[in-house]
Amino acid sequence: MSFDQADLKTQTATTEWWKTGIVYQIYPRSYQDSNGDGIGDLRGIASRLDHLVDLGVEAIWISPVFPSPMDDFGYDISDYCNIEPIFGTLEDFDALREAVHARGLKLLLDFVPSHSSDQHPWFQESRASRDNPKRDWYIWRDAKPDGSPPNNWISEFGGPAWTWDEATGQYYLSIFLSSQPALNWRHPEVRAEMLNVLRFWFERGVDGFRVDAVSHVAPFVDGGDHPANPIWEEHMGPARSQIHIHGMHQEEGFQIVKEMRQVSDAYPDRVLIGEAYGGFEDVMRYYGESLDGFHLPFNFALLHSPWNAEHIRHMVEEYEAALPEGAWPNWVLGNHDRSRIASRAGRAQAKVAATLLLTLRGTPTIYQGDELGLDDAHIPHDAVQDPWEKQVPGIGLGRDPVRTPMPWEPGPTAGFTTGTPWLPLHAPQGADVATQSGAKNSVLNFHRALIRLRRAEPALVTGAYRTVSCQNDVYVYERVLGDDVLTICLNFSGEEKPINVSGRLILSSRSERGDADGTPATIASHEALILKR
Repeated sequence: MSFDQADLKTQTATTEWWKTGIVYQIYPRSYQDSNGDGIGDLRGIASRLDHLVDLGVEAIWISPVFPSPMDDFGYDISDYCNIEPIFGTLEDFDALREAVHARGLKLLLDFVPSHSSDQHPWFQESRASRDNPKRDWYIWRDAKPDGSPPNNWISEFGGPAWTWDEATGQYYLSIFLSSQPALNWRHPEVRAEMLNVLRFWFERGVDGFRVDAVSHVAPFVDGGDHPANPIWEEHMGPARSQIHIHGMHQEEGFQIVKEMRQVSDAYPDRVLIGEAYGGFEDVMRYYGESLDGFHLPFNFALLHSPWNAEHIRHMVEEYEAALPEGAWPNWVLGNHDRSRIASRAGRAQAKVAATLLLTLRGTPTIYQGDELGLDDAHIPHDAVQDPWEKQVPGIGLGRDPVRTPMPWEPGPTAGFTTGTPWLPLHAPQGADVATQSGAKNSVLNFHRALIRLRRAEPALVTGAYRTVSCQNDVYVYERVLGDDVLTICLNFSGEEKPINVSGRLILSSRSERGDADGTPATIASHEALILKR
């Protein structure tokens, strides 16, 4: 893209908090334990809110805290309108909400619509008999004549996506674990009940939801087998060996998203964020034809992009070009399911990655621990908890390495618990909050400075994006709002490189530069620079 490109996407100033703010994801089992059982909880989250205020984020999203057998650590829900006892009580939730709001923050919860736990009373009734009134609340089908499943679908965690029920002589669909039966959103009573779940939490003061695995809602199970994926490789996992043409991104699913949005719109100042993995063409459909779908369908492109300047530049431009008119972009660098950016890109690139996330156009989401530059933990075989790793071992699909407890301070349990952590602690020397808070050049303090700058410079929030250059492993782009122009320079290499930019240096990831370097002629290895002119 050139400087004089006439069709730059611009965004006028806006007051919607979900456009101007930063979302911070909390994995509750691993954030802070308040009672010594080794598992994080709601009171623990409340006790650590000041860290988030100091960081400068505007909203927290908490992964599931609802009653669950914990086969998939909360994503197998047995009661959508209560709190799992290991995390606390509804009263604890109310206290947390009040504490969050008192600090000027927003509170988002996870909504898991595609499946429940097999321990949910709805499924207990559904599997009781073929003529039970709730039978069709889940997706049941007869076996083929040879007794095999109705089609060849493979579950996300490996193995058939169908589970045989001996008592009633049919298969039920289970897109993830067999203990996570798929809800039948094509049934009007299911639809009504699940939309009422949203209303229950909105009425309780929740500011929005991240909607889990929405691409699997309303699968067309009678469409037939899934074709083989011609580019599949073993490291992708068994589920990716097929193209899920009938199981994902179905038309009925997009209509369901619109109905979720209608519920959300009945409550002021709320937001819906959708987890929909896929190419940009698929993801953009979740905005809705009239922007009446998700406010923010998650953009996961950075989670799987090769970490080099040219590829990232191309991906940013492709995403910007794909956005529907008026749609608000967003960026995700890490989450509870994918390898940490410090492992994917290298720990030396942590500040470069943070600068990219927090200066591109759109709403950023930070995953807990990434603000410390944490990398993936090594989990011994006998300590593995993740059911995905247990079902498909040895190819790196396990999510435990990114779910280890948050390190708050030096010490045997890093301030997370007084007991034994549910996963082994991963706290490299100097990678805890207390230590980094006192270290001028730490990843944490750079995040804080970067977010302060973002708040002080409207161009970094609502300004247009345009590419300046991308060569020699250095990616340079601008954010422009009126007469304000901020230039971001990112060195993806381990070597010093020349740069040809103008403006006054206002932030460097290398604290030794100070604020008086004027316009730099070079960018150091693994450095991020922001200039203003």
